[in-house]
Parts: sequence; C-alpha cells; structure tokens
Amino acid sequence: MAKNSTSATIVPDTVWLGRGCHLGLEPELDVRRNLIALKAARVIDDFLDLDPVEAARSTDLYPRDESADPGPSARRLFEARWRVADGVTVRAQLTLYESEPRRMKSAGVTWVLAAEAERVWEASWPSPATVFWPDSDQVAWDHETVPDVRLRTTNHLPKDDDELRRLLRACTRQSWFIHIVVHEAMTPDALGRRPITAFLPPSLRHRVVEHRATPEQAQIADFVMKRELGVGIPRGGAVILPPTPQAVDDDAEHLTVRNVFLDGTEPTELLNKITEFASLPQPLPADAEQALTRLRQGWHLLTPAEELVHARAMVTRYAKALEAMTASCDLYREAAESALDALAEATSGDGAPRTASPAPAKEDPWPWKNLGKTLARFRGPNPQAPDAEGRQRPDGR
Repeated sequence: MAKNSTSATIVPDTVWLGRGCHLGLEPELDVRRNLIALKAARVIDDFLDLDPVEAARSTDLYPRDESADPGPSARRLFEARWRVADGVTVRAQLTLYESEPRRMKSAGVTWVLAAEAERVWEASWPSPATVFWPDSDQVAWDHETVPDVRLRTTNHLPKDDDELRRLLRACTRQSWFIHIVVHEAMTPDALGRRPITAFLPPSLRHRVVEHRATPEQAQIADFVMKRELGVGIPRGGAVILPPTPQAVDDDAEHLTVRNVFLDGTEPTELLNKITEFASLPQPLPADAEQALTRLRQGWHLLTPAEELVHARAMVTRYAKALEAMTASCDLYREAAESALDALAEATSGDGAPRTASPAPAKEDPWPWKNLGKTLARFRGPNPQAPDAEGRQRPDGR
C-alpha cells in the first residue's frame, strides 16, 4: 500500500486539520443546513457557500499559488468564521471532493477541513468538524478515508492477520487522525463498549480514531504491531499508534497504557497520554499542506474591516499597475521617436531613400579580348591572326 507522502513542514500549533469521507446521499445539504442553524443561533459569525470554479477565479489580496486551487475533482467549498474564548477568531474551510470508489456498494464523498485560529489552538475549543457537520449519528460524515473505519465509535480489529497488517499500515501512513488500540481484557458490557474518545476535549474528540482488540486477539495484535510499528499492546491496556516506526524511541512507554478499565469510567491516564501525544509536533502531509495554503491564500469570507483593507490593497495594486503601464508607454513612445529620427536621417528629409552610388567598373586592359573570343568560334581550322584593329591581313601574317 502506498505511503502517505509527508513534507518536512510541521503542522502549525494554530491549525486544526481533518480529512474523512461522507457516505450519505447529500453531503452539501447536510453542511448547508448545519451552517444555517449555527448562524441563526449565533454560534458562528458568518459562512459562505462557494462553487470551486468561481472561487478559484476570484481576485485575492495576495498572489495566488497554484496549490491553493481546490482542483478539478472539487464539488463544493464552504467557509465559516466564528469566535472562541477571549474573542479569538477562527477561520475554517471545508472542501468536498469526488471520491474514487472505495467499496463495491458506495463511493462516498471525501472532505478536507482546515481551520486556523489567531493564536495557539486549545483542545477545549469547539471542534471545527461539528461546525460544518451535524453532530448526529444519523449523518454518516465521520468515516475515515481508510475503508471500514469510523470516528465517534469503536472499530474492532480484523481477525485475519493479513487484513490486520494492511489496516495498521493504512491507518498510520494514510490517515490524518491519531489512532489508538484498546485491548478488551474481557468482553465489556454496554458501558464498556462506549467509545473512550467521548471523554476527550471537544477539539480533540474528532481527531482520534479508536480501535478495539477482542480478548482472544491479545497475542496476534501485539505481535503484528511490534513487527509493523515497533510498539506492542499490553493485555487489558492500550497503545497510541505512531505515524511511522521511525517515530518510536527506544522507550515506547509514552505511547502505552498498561491498564484501561472498560467500565464506563473516565480512563484518565490514557486520555492524558493522547492529549500529550496530540500536542507534539506532527509532520504536515502533502495534501494537508495544500489545504492550509488554500485556507490562507484563497480566503473569501472577509469582515467589513478586512474588506476595507482588501479594497485599499487592491487600489494600491492597481495604482502600481497603472504606473507601470504609463512607464511602459513612455518607453514605447521614446523608442518610436528614436526610430522616426533614424528614418528621417536615412532619407535626407525628402522622404526618398538615399541610394549609394555604384562603384565604378574596372576597365578591361584588353578591350578586344571578348570580341576576339567571339570571332574565334567562326574561324576555320587554320585561322589567320587579325591586325591590331581586328582586320585580317592580306598576307596572312
């Protein structure tokens, strides 16, 4: 399976990123309804519903980067702006893409969400996912791009060894989310089957995917994870999956929790481990870098103050462009005048071009040479030489 390409860039600490798949019939309608409801309730300040082609053609404050364009597979572009604690403004952009069929029954629609705050992001802030998507189990927006994996619920590991390996590789190399695996020491009751991610802070809740290993999967799950990722899972414990095996230190204790009680109580140690891991610098995937560039350079939802700044900047840009055009016209006029002066000098001012006098032909030192050659063609086999004037002498001499 292809690895997810990453860059050396680190995810900025002001940014929230997410990517998933909507398996419903009308994803645009789900987003639109949620944004309208939140604006009416004054949860968000404003939002925009844009056609990707029109959005790409619009004039921006900064020079457009080609990577800021959503691409030909984009279906719809949504922007929203809201404020969190202490009046900090958050800007977020959701792009919906046509997705290639991942399964035989459903293709789904891929979504990419990038949000950025004016200062360092806090886990206690509202999740940008629930600004655009309704936080309801009735709307199937929370599917991972990895098949058969979903947010907001528990995902049991496959029992087949090869399928388990493929799943772990895909989750650590293709996903934008943090993945954890919890081993059930015994079959839990209804309270124990509830996802642990529900205890996480709001902004972290939709960045973590929870997997469960059944009691009989303890050895095989531990063996495969150690071989593929370099970390194991304790019996009745949990582990945070690293993005790559190279990211694991010699001591992997900071990724592992020895005991997790699945009785409905809050697993404090595991939650602290997840929060600590999420705060560490993470490499920025190539696709995420594109989404972040699009958020920063392709933003359309401006406040009145920002519109004024934008208008003034555009006036400055147009003034500079006009000044450059004027300077170009002046240079063109000077060049044309120089060309006319040169033409006038070449024609001596009378409009007729001066032609150079032909060089005198060199005189042939033997003026009768050509005539002699012509007459020689009419002579017999023993021609008599002509005199100095070209006449035949009577005596033949």
